[in-house]
Amino acid sequence: MKPFLQAMAAALVLFAGIQAARAQNPDLSNVACLGCHGQSGFSTKLADGQTRSLFVASDHFATSVHGNFQCTSCHTDITAVPHTNAALPAAEWRQQAPKICGSCHAAQLSDYLSSTHGKQVAGASNVYAAICTDCHTTHAIAPANAAATRLAINKACGTCHADAQASYDETYHGQMSVLGYSNVAMCADCHRGHAILPAADPGSSVAMTNRLATCRTCHADATPGYVSFSAHATTNDFTRYPYVYVSALFMFWFVVLTLGGVWVHSALWLYAELRDRFLQRPRTHVRASALPLPETQRIERWSAGWRLTHLVFAISVIVLVMTGIPLLYPNSAWAPVLEALMGGQEIRSVIHRVAAIVMLAIFAGHLVYVAIHLARNWKSVKLFGPYSMLPTLQDLHDLTAMGKWFAGVAPRPLFDHWNYQQKFDYWGVFWGVGILAVTGFLLWFKTFALVYLPGFLLNPATLIHGHECVLAAVYLFTIHFFVNHWRPDKFPLDIVIFTGSMPIEEFKREFGAEYDRLVDSGQLQDYLVQTPSRPMTIGSTILGSGLILVSLILLVFIFNGGFLNI
Repeated sequence: MKPFLQAMAAALVLFAGIQAARAQNPDLSNVACLGCHGQSGFSTKLADGQTRSLFVASDHFATSVHGNFQCTSCHTDITAVPHTNAALPAAEWRQQAPKICGSCHAAQLSDYLSSTHGKQVAGASNVYAAICTDCHTTHAIAPANAAATRLAINKACGTCHADAQASYDETYHGQMSVLGYSNVAMCADCHRGHAILPAADPGSSVAMTNRLATCRTCHADATPGYVSFSAHATTNDFTRYPYVYVSALFMFWFVVLTLGGVWVHSALWLYAELRDRFLQRPRTHVRASALPLPETQRIERWSAGWRLTHLVFAISVIVLVMTGIPLLYPNSAWAPVLEALMGGQEIRSVIHRVAAIVMLAIFAGHLVYVAIHLARNWKSVKLFGPYSMLPTLQDLHDLTAMGKWFAGVAPRPLFDHWNYQQKFDYWGVFWGVGILAVTGFLLWFKTFALVYLPGFLLNPATLIHGHECVLAAVYLFTIHFFVNHWRPDKFPLDIVIFTGSMPIEEFKREFGAEYDRLVDSGQLQDYLVQTPSRPMTIGSTILGSGLILVSLILLVFIFNGGFLNI
């Protein structure tokens, strides 16, 4: 009650002062004031020798919420133009400013005087704690609920609370605000605009006893699990946020070691193929003359169903990356442009979720297919045969043989239907989809999840979801593309995944062990198909090139965003 009475008393005093000033000089006008203050560079020297700008941008003031006010409504000590009033020292001026604003905004002044900022300024313990003009500006004051104002005030908090701003920017709320959206929780929404108190204060809006009510101002259906969510969890503070710290450390090294390992493997593969070409080394021997085949026939590798499945799955992954990276790297120059191209926040979010459903549906459908196939053929299926995706000792032998080939001490090994690289890709999908599905579920259906789980799980879930997205995208757009399209034996594009078949000579080179096995068993004829039509070949080339081009653009965005965040 006391702060409110103080505010009302200040308002009466200032009102009386305004009336007195107008009585002494009824011709005092904004035009007269701006005659000097509207000149760029207008300033004065303070007693301590510092220069203080007195410039007021007339166009900004005219369009502000105070544009119809007289200058003397706030500057009550000005009674004539020109005037010789010396500018107040900064400390004194900052203590007076809230009272001046409170002459009209008494309720806000009352809240402010009881806040941590107000107490510091009024008590002179820290006159540089936030005052009205630090958040609202002096002469370009816009409506507090306007989008631009909310964003500007949110950013202004970071001028003093840099660490808190940085950690906030890593959360969904912060990422969206950096992208320019104001319809998410910002500093003033949680901490309140004027009655800001330390979290340890029982009266604070972010005190544990009040936090759920604060969350419900935006999330009406928020459950008690929301309370333990950390709006400022950071990856470099193990003491306060151990779960985020450990998650970040694990994902960092997992990504680095995984990508580092496969990049080294691919670099050695590239070197070995180039070396063999330069030295004109003969290909590994296969019994090419065992069965003369017409040039119009090819080997079928993929049926129409598998090709369609791969295409839809690939498109869903590319769309997921495209719709996810603006949030991961919102401070990148390209992020708001890409966001706008996708129709903005709401449409991008819908597209992302639809793509996720498609990806998960294909993955689940594959599992169902495998289960049915095993159930129907359980007597004849060979779990560790050449058509199985289960890792075997042969994969270890092949990897060792590839290492010897890389080193130039042995010929290139012959692979059967699936090689160890393809199996690595296959099982990598299980890891990636599993991680993305679990964390994505927590983030999408958080209200339901937090009925049973603590809210702090959303922090590592957000981090892991983003890191796994980067890992999957970078792996697919570099390693997967290199092995299947960019190495010398494949460059510039292998369209087998679109046409379903590959030239027999390429089949002998890539899968020599399978070729010999099919020749020995007399089954090779069963896999022969006609060469795809010219329209099919051209269409496949255009489609494949387009998908790779889009992927490479997204890869550049990821590398650019990643380097900005180092």
